[in-house]
Amino acid sequence: MDVAIIGDTHIPDRATGIPDWVRERVEAADHTIHTGDFETPAAVDEVRSLAGEGFTGVRGNVDPERVDLPAVATVELDGVEFVVTHGTGDRIGYEDRVVAAVRECATDADTAVGVAGHTHECTDEVHDGVRLLNPGSATGAAPATETTMLTATVRDGDLDVTHHRIGGR
Repeated sequence: MDVAIIGDTHIPDRATGIPDWVRERVEAADHTIHTGDFETPAAVDEVRSLAGEGFTGVRGNVDPERVDLPAVATVELDGVEFVVTHGTGDRIGYEDRVVAAVRECATDADTAVGVAGHTHECTDEVHDGVRLLNPGSATGAAPATETTMLTATVRDGDLDVTHHRIGGR
């Protein structure tokens, strides 16, 4: 199963739209995860439309309540459980907050993967024993310095992640 992982699109306040190369990867994926900060219900609808039936998204700190998404969502894809949250709050303690969400919401926190945005920094790291993925900003929205996303291949519980980036806004 191919998964597109995007976030922090910030449309329309910080970006005018999702770049074609990101759109193409989302359309080609079997499932898309968005880590929040869409900004409007229309932006959510656009990502849902690109993603088709396979979509998991959460509300970010700039999303109004009318963006009808949960603060945390879990999805199991071909043997890998993803816990998705935005990661809202101060940069200090960010990883601890995401790990706490994984431990609170996952069926098995020892094998689940945390997916969060908020920092606009594309990362794939292990923190306190939990793998954390952050796709950065799929539109290069400030404070990002480049446009980034992740794709993942999930097969029978194995996860292989690829970073995609286009430099400079």
